[in-house]
Amino acid sequence: MVSALYVVLGALLLIKLSYDVVRLRMQYRVAYGDGGFYELQTAIRVHGNAVEYIPIAAILLVIMEMNGAEVWMVHLCGLLLMAGRLVHYYGLRNREVRWRRSGMAATYLSLILMVIANIVYLPWDIIFSLH
Repeated sequence: MVSALYVVLGALLLIKLSYDVVRLRMQYRVAYGDGGFYELQTAIRVHGNAVEYIPIAAILLVIMEMNGAEVWMVHLCGLLLMAGRLVHYYGLRNREVRWRRSGMAATYLSLILMVIANIVYLPWDIIFSLH
């Protein structure tokens, strides 16, 4: 299953972003919230943003593959998603609005393509069968 590659990459990215938050909490000795530290605020937001997009994208990607989408389509959507998340991470971390926008555009494009592919590859005959 090709989609598993991108699910694993997404999980690894989430682990890395979570580690960044934990590391900064320990560094600044902040148990809850951000303690007013900009670097920690940013790390929390970067992680939160990834958590908002990666899980649903991973589900869409797996379902798309299970519904019979071409392997190249799964790779295209998975690569777009991961590139988008990494570019967005870089942009947020370095206060580069263009990078953030580009990352979100790639993320949205991957989500839209996966939604369309799932509609196209949906087993309509099974859904509308009169059993």
